[in-house]
Amino acid sequence: MDSFLGLDIGTSGVRAILISDTDQILASSNTALPGSFSQEGRLSQQPEDWWQAVLDCLQQLSSQQDLAGLQAIAIDGTSGTTLLTDPQNKPVSPVLMYNDVRPAELVKELCRKTSTVPACSRTSALAKAVWLFQNYTPAGKYFIQQQADWVLSQFTDSPGISDWNNGLNLGFDPETLTWPDWLTEIDIGKGAFPRISPPGKPVAYISPRIARQLGLPESTRLHAGTTDSIAAFLASGAGQPGEAVTSLGSTLVLKLCTQKSIHSNTHGIYSHRLDQQRWLAGGASNTGGAVLKANFTLDELLSLSEQINPDRRTGLNYYPLPSKGERFPFPDPEKLPVMYPVPDTRSEYLQAIFEGIARIEKQGYDLLEELTNEPVLSVRSSGSGAHNPVWSRIRQRIVDRPFLQAKQKQAAYGSALLAAGRL
Repeated sequence: MDSFLGLDIGTSGVRAILISDTDQILASSNTALPGSFSQEGRLSQQPEDWWQAVLDCLQQLSSQQDLAGLQAIAIDGTSGTTLLTDPQNKPVSPVLMYNDVRPAELVKELCRKTSTVPACSRTSALAKAVWLFQNYTPAGKYFIQQQADWVLSQFTDSPGISDWNNGLNLGFDPETLTWPDWLTEIDIGKGAFPRISPPGKPVAYISPRIARQLGLPESTRLHAGTTDSIAAFLASGAGQPGEAVTSLGSTLVLKLCTQKSIHSNTHGIYSHRLDQQRWLAGGASNTGGAVLKANFTLDELLSLSEQINPDRRTGLNYYPLPSKGERFPFPDPEKLPVMYPVPDTRSEYLQAIFEGIARIEKQGYDLLEELTNEPVLSVRSSGSGAHNPVWSRIRQRIVDRPFLQAKQKQAAYGSALLAAGRL
């Protein structure tokens, strides 16, 4: 049976979904990753752990489904998680995680050269690449890679391939589909930017060495991938102008399908190109699951949610953040969390955080409607937070738009669709 594999490389784990040529799920697997660690003030992970987790997922899949019919693989990853590698694909720098914030002066310098929100933000892959070059200074040629790029390169034995969506964080211009001239003004030595392809386009065949090692067909294609939030959008079944998806992961990410590209530095809004006719406009707030994880255990989230009446308002006006700093719906590196006064019960405290995150979501969609002149016709949800019915009910009450059930809630399914050519 022909099959197509989607891999979702996240911060906490790797997820894999295998689908048929009729888009039915044939098998799925997941493997946890070691948590990010602090090293000399950096937030980092070991890229070898990503690859080992991929291998573990493939082993799980092969126990459920024969992979002899595997046709193609596509990979999504956390945009902004960045490292430098040599031409043999060996890391020559540590990994800087998506939420690792580099010195403000460096970002100010980048912002003087470009008005592109993702490229000059404090968490951009470009800012991280420049910082890594300045601090580790590879002697010869090297490649700038983000998380999904590096994992793809493990399958091909060759670095230097990325996609429109991850490329945006490095400064790629999705309007002209080129690397802009202002990038030549930035000193990165002999660093090479990746070759950029549309999401879902076949870009290489699996390395014969890796195919033999993993027991996969040597005819397996690698297709250009995307970011985790866009893969989640594709998995949801949304795709027409006016359809939106909220990703409730460690952060809160909003995407609205539009017919035009919009950018607003004032609000931290930017647009990913989906194809020649469609764009995904949106932004990423620092609020989200990371705030919940910092204040509640998983067992508490489940038990306390059952004690909440989602139709009763707490009256508390929180702005939940895991730490100082916000990106969307307004960029403010000095924005402090507002999570007080603390109520008498833990369940009310949880509800107030749920409500605060939902108000940020509403503010985001209000802005997107205003800037695109397109109404938000529906909202689908993805990510771990989408599985909490109480939180969903609170969000639906506050966001005040039609909520629809997502076709699938796993980003890996969206990547599998890219592998199958279903953009």
